[in-house]
Amino acid sequence: MTIAIYHCSIKIISRGKGKSAVAAAAYRSGERLTNDYDGTTHDFTRKGGVVHTEILLPDNAPREYADRSTLWNAVEAVEKSKNAQLSREIEIALPNELSEAECVALAKEFAQRTFVDKGMCADVCIHSPSREQKNIHAHIMLTMRPFNEDETWGDKQKKEYVLDKNGNKIYDKRKRTYKCRTVQTTDWNSREKAEEWREAWAEFLNNALEQRNISEKVDYRSFERQGKIEKPTVHMGVAATQMERKGIRTVKGDTNREIKSINAKISALLNRIDMLDDELAKMKEIPKEDSLLEMLMRFYDNGIKFTEVRGVSVSNLKKISKFKDLTHLIAFVQGHKIGTLSELAEKSSQTKETLKSHKRELIGKQNRIKELEELLNNYPRYKENKAVYLEWQSITNPKKKENYYDKHYGEITLFKTAKTFYDNKLKGTKLTPKAWQRELDELTKSDEVDRAKVEKLGDDVAVMETLIYNVQRLTNYEEKQNEIQHRRAAELE
Repeated sequence: MTIAIYHCSIKIISRGKGKSAVAAAAYRSGERLTNDYDGTTHDFTRKGGVVHTEILLPDNAPREYADRSTLWNAVEAVEKSKNAQLSREIEIALPNELSEAECVALAKEFAQRTFVDKGMCADVCIHSPSREQKNIHAHIMLTMRPFNEDETWGDKQKKEYVLDKNGNKIYDKRKRTYKCRTVQTTDWNSREKAEEWREAWAEFLNNALEQRNISEKVDYRSFERQGKIEKPTVHMGVAATQMERKGIRTVKGDTNREIKSINAKISALLNRIDMLDDELAKMKEIPKEDSLLEMLMRFYDNGIKFTEVRGVSVSNLKKISKFKDLTHLIAFVQGHKIGTLSELAEKSSQTKETLKSHKRELIGKQNRIKELEELLNNYPRYKENKAVYLEWQSITNPKKKENYYDKHYGEITLFKTAKTFYDNKLKGTKLTPKAWQRELDELTKSDEVDRAKVEKLGDDVAVMETLIYNVQRLTNYEEKQNEIQHRRAAELE
C-alpha cells in the first residue's frame, strides 16, 4: 500500500554560489542549452527519468519566453551582479496514488495558481527516475523579477528616502548623502510567503487525494508544530533505499526502524492509558474511596475459595505463584501510596504526563544525536580533501587551475560539499570533532537511560491494567455471591 508523503523544498539558484539558471534548466529538462552569459554548453540529453517539461507564462511576460533557452538566457542577461540570485526552485514530491498524467496535471495546476498567476514564469519538469521504486516528483524553476506592463523586466527592489516627521528627506553628514532604505518590490522573498506556498501545496495534495477517496492527509508543519510527540523518520535517499530493498541493512534504515519502534511504543502506551482511564470511569458502582488494598486481598482469598468450591484442588506451587502476583500488586500500590480507585486514576493521569515528558526529552536528544552524527560523518570528507582544495585555490594560472580541477574534481567536490554543510550548520563557528564525539557518547548513554525510564512506565501501565482487571473480577464475583445469597434467603422464606 502506498501512502502520500509531504515534501516541498524551496531553494535559490545563485550565481554567487557558482550556479547557473541555464545549467539548472538544462539538467532538470534533460536538454542541451548554451549559456550566453559565460559561453558554456550544458548537455543533459542522455539524462533519463524526465517524463514531462513545460513553461508556464504570466499574462505580461513575452511569449518568446515559452522557449526554455530564451527564458533563462534572458534571466542571465538581466542579472548583472556576480552574486545575483537567478531563480527560485520549488521541489515537490508527487503522490504515488495518482497516475503519471494526474501528477503532471496536479503539478501544473499548483504552479499556475500559486506562482504564474502572481506574475512569475514557471519552468515545470516532472521526474520519475526509478523503475524499482516510484519516486515521481516535480522541479519548478521560477523567475525572481516581476514584469512591467510593457513586458519588460521589473526591479526586484528599489530605494526610497527616509523622511523625518515633517516629510522631509534626512541628510547624512557622514556619508554626505540623503538617508535611504531598500524596499522589496514583491513579497516573494519573505518567510511568510514561503510558509504560504508550503501550506498551499499541502492543500493541493489533500484535495487531490480526497477526490480519489483516499482518507490519508498530509500536513506541511513539522511534528513539533503539529503538537505530536512522535519523532519523524529521516529521509532515506535513493542509495540507502535500494540497499534496504535488496536486504542490505543501512545506518539510515536502522535509524528509521528505531524511530518507528519508538513511535509505535508511544502510541500503544498512550492508547492503553486512555483505555485504562475509560475502564476506571465505568466503575461507577464501586465506592471511589474503598480501600484498594482490601479489595486485592478479597480477590485473592475469594479466588482460592471459589476454585476449591468447584472441587478443584489448588497446588501449593499455584498458591505460591498467585501469592507472588498479589505481593507484586500490593508492593506497587503501597510504593506509590495508592489507597483508593480515585488515587489510582490520579496515578494513571500522572503516568500519562510523565510518559509524554520523557518522550519529548528523548526526541530532543535523538534530534541532537542525529545532528552530531551528521557533523562527524562530514568531517573525514572535509579533513582529507582540504589540502587539495586549498592547492586548487592557490593556483593563479587559469589553464593550470582548470587542469588541476579536472584531475581532482572528486576531492574538490567532496570538500566543497562538506564545507557548505558546515557553513550552513555552524554559521562560522569552529569545527570541534572531538567535542562532538564526547557529546555524542554522553547523549547515547543518556538516551539508553531515558529508554529504560519509558520501559519502566510501560511496566507501571501493565500493573495498573492488572489492578483494574482484578477489581472488575472481584466486583463481578461478589455481585454473583450476593445474588446467590438473596435467592437462597428468598427460598427459605
